[in-house]
Amino acid sequence: MNKAQKTEIINKLRERFSRYPHFYLADSSALTVEQVNKLRRACFEGKVEMKVAKNTLIRKALESIEASRYEGVYPALKGQTAIFFTENPKEPALIISRFRKEQGSEKPILKLAFVDSEIYEGDSQLETLTRLKSKADLIGELISLLQSPAHRVIGALQSGGQTIAGVLKTLESRSAD
Repeated sequence: MNKAQKTEIINKLRERFSRYPHFYLADSSALTVEQVNKLRRACFEGKVEMKVAKNTLIRKALESIEASRYEGVYPALKGQTAIFFTENPKEPALIISRFRKEQGSEKPILKLAFVDSEIYEGDSQLETLTRLKSKADLIGELISLLQSPAHRVIGALQSGGQTIAGVLKTLESRSAD
């Protein structure tokens, strides 16, 4: 690979790292060609972009964006590295988990996940990543929590409206006596 080709790959990787807020790094070296194709298909269906690149090119792409932001990523750049770019922070974890179940294997091995500037290091973090909530899920939960007290007050007023009126009439009649 000549210098121009390497520069082109670095530029493409930099564009993807800049565009996607989350990415996963995994070791897919033990997978057969057929398994890699199945994994790529699952990624495509899940709207996750999967790329395999040399570690030095990945590192150069990250350093060209903001070297200090990605310092925790660099130690994971060893061996073969597949990168999963995504908008949804838990989708690659779900894809990898489903793929492992279907294949009856522990491959691919999660090296690292970079989610909202947080680093989840190691394959042991895969289950945690499958339980992450998306931004839309969190906003929905927050809205329902904020609406809950208002619904209770309105419900109490609607169901007990007659009771409140009765109490007010009783208090009015006592004050008149």
